[in-house]
Amino acid sequence: MYKHGGDIYKYNNCIDFSANINFFGIPESVKKAVRDSVDACIHYPDVECRELTKAIRKKDGIQNAEIFCGNGAADVIFALVLAKKPKKALIMAPGFQEYEQALMSVDCQVEYHMLYEEDDFKLTDTVLDKITNDTDMIFVCNPNNPTGHLVERELLLKILDKCEKTNTLLVVDECFNEFLANPKENSILELTEKTRNLFILKAFTKIFAIPGLRLGYGITLDSELVKRMLLVSQPWRVSVPAQAAGVAACEEIEFVETTKTKIQAEKDKLLIAMKELGIKTFGSNANYIFFKESADLWDKLLEKGFLLRDCSNYKGLKKGFYRIAVKSQEDNEKLIAAFRELRR
Repeated sequence: MYKHGGDIYKYNNCIDFSANINFFGIPESVKKAVRDSVDACIHYPDVECRELTKAIRKKDGIQNAEIFCGNGAADVIFALVLAKKPKKALIMAPGFQEYEQALMSVDCQVEYHMLYEEDDFKLTDTVLDKITNDTDMIFVCNPNNPTGHLVERELLLKILDKCEKTNTLLVVDECFNEFLANPKENSILELTEKTRNLFILKAFTKIFAIPGLRLGYGITLDSELVKRMLLVSQPWRVSVPAQAAGVAACEEIEFVETTKTKIQAEKDKLLIAMKELGIKTFGSNANYIFFKESADLWDKLLEKGFLLRDCSNYKGLKKGFYRIAVKSQEDNEKLIAAFRELRR
């Protein structure tokens, strides 16, 4: 069963609010890089992703840590789990579903740390008690998907400290980090240079609007772990166009800053309008808004030509929880108008 947003192949006549993709689209330099790479597709891709890895190191300021590039962040997750083969792992719920799917593919015992509505779905230090000597791996998404909540840096450091004491691998998913107002302040990426108990997951997918190209990567100091990930992965996992796109994207600093500012402005307008309509929202630190409404909202808005992300298939959620991407001013205004019409 399709468990994600972005199913425009089935709902092809809708304005798609269900996938959290940068509405500004693909930067022109990235488009050009992909077009220019077509002739090079007569060759196999560079299995070591040398130019791409070099560009990522420059962009993220990575010196000693290892970089593993994959066919999207999901590919990196599966390679990591297959290489590590954890016997017991801890994940947050609700949270990104590929963590659970990857862990179950290796018969891992999955423990859930539930995030509750009465706590505003925020992660608190109660999670520390769940990390024990037999916990092999823990996934933390920051900001969390679908809630959009940030995990406070102080708490992340406490989690990492507990993981070092229990020899647990902490996997921090920062795929939406670039959309934050202060991405570096809400990241612990720099600690990948200091501890082998940390693995940072990142992707080009969202901020550069290239989910169809598939490009993600992981960062860790554990070179042996990366070697095992390479062993369990097919060698040509990142295509020639995807590598070219990533190299070009790493230079798009101004694009990221400009679009981030504009997305924040559009998100603020959406949040104000939703509050005026009495719609309960949560988190919303990234380029999407998580909210609670009537159980039949998805069907009603689909009839009006809008595709929302129904979050009822996330563990810990039920009918009535939704997520929408922040889109262009025109599309956002159309959605708010539809909300108002339903209210009337």
